[in-house]
Amino acid sequence: MTSALSGDTGESTLERIGTEELAGTPVGGPAADHPYRFLLRYGTETAARSLAEAGKAAGAAWWSLARRPWSAPARTGLWWTTVLDRAEPRWHLPHRITLETDFAVLRDFTADEDRADPVVPTLVLPPQAGHSSTVVDFAPGQSQLTALRESGLTRLYSLDWRPATPATKRVTITDYIEVIDRSIRRMGGRANLVGDCQGGWLATIYATLHPERVHTLTLAGAPIDFHAGDSVIAASTQALAGRFGLAPYRALVAANGGTMAGAAVLANFVMIQPQAEIGRQLRLLADVDNPAHVQRYRVFEDWFKHTQDIPGAFYLWLVENLFWRNRLVRGELEVDGRPARLDAISCPLFLLAGATDHITPPPQLFAIADHVSTPAESITKRVAAGGHLGLFTGRNALHRDWPALMAEVRALSTSGISGVA
Repeated sequence: MTSALSGDTGESTLERIGTEELAGTPVGGPAADHPYRFLLRYGTETAARSLAEAGKAAGAAWWSLARRPWSAPARTGLWWTTVLDRAEPRWHLPHRITLETDFAVLRDFTADEDRADPVVPTLVLPPQAGHSSTVVDFAPGQSQLTALRESGLTRLYSLDWRPATPATKRVTITDYIEVIDRSIRRMGGRANLVGDCQGGWLATIYATLHPERVHTLTLAGAPIDFHAGDSVIAASTQALAGRFGLAPYRALVAANGGTMAGAAVLANFVMIQPQAEIGRQLRLLADVDNPAHVQRYRVFEDWFKHTQDIPGAFYLWLVENLFWRNRLVRGELEVDGRPARLDAISCPLFLLAGATDHITPPPQLFAIADHVSTPAESITKRVAAGGHLGLFTGRNALHRDWPALMAEVRALSTSGISGVA
């Protein structure tokens, strides 16, 4: 996972999906179908990239120290202190808490002067993947919530996933669906739903079970066909679960007292692209006396390295049913005996993928368009420059892609907005 703090480059694309593009989209992809072959190739390429990045960044760091050798000890000490000095990520926009449970908090970002605005309320579901939900309000000037609010979606809410504890280790998918439903009821009964990454498939499952409560559905970097595209996560899951079932995952949860350790999730992310971690730390050494660079580093590291545990029951459910069995896109998923079928979704659909997203390759997201009942003319897809995290924190995505999509959502949200009882 790479930082988007330096900004993404390139142009994004926006298009309506025609029916001819959607017909016959296959389920799955090469990584899941041939996991060992894919992982061998990926490992070889990643090792080469890591060595190249290490050499490049180390050269820059050495040259920076060599130009002023008398300051090398002090700069090295400052670098080490900065690497170790972490702060807890926080929310930046003013808000109030309107609902609390043991595992989730509903935060209301609606300004007092906007509470009577005639617009459908919007609920954002952040990722639930071992990191803080503050990624949707990453930093001043780099806030997805700000982008949504400035697009006219002024009645704005976000769920905040709390770290798992021994008391919440048995929280299930049913509990997550229920807290989303309670939130939307509290907001008036119907909402624009925005799901980021793991929050995206959660929003989608909710929409299949409660389609009458979802006015529009926006998904960003969200896996729907978990086996599509060149995905190292899909390949590693198929290789591990295909041979050992859930035993390795159950062992991880048991070793952490019934929760999935956020630190283990972070380690997995780092191992997927170790060159990003190597380069980031060595670039800090080269620019440790540059206050702007150090500040960007701190903001990213404070969020990225601050992990939180995931309820074990929920984690094992999603590994088995989504990452391994791929039951959502196959039409086989059930939640408490209720079918969660994508064809139950008929609302307008907005899809945002990252061109170089290695966590959720675009085909994993765009596959949803082939399975919903939403008319083709009401499905919009957009490809943003950059990678996964850049979809939620990158300046280009926040100032170009999100405003374009949310302007369309806003246009659909100001008429016929009576709530659902």
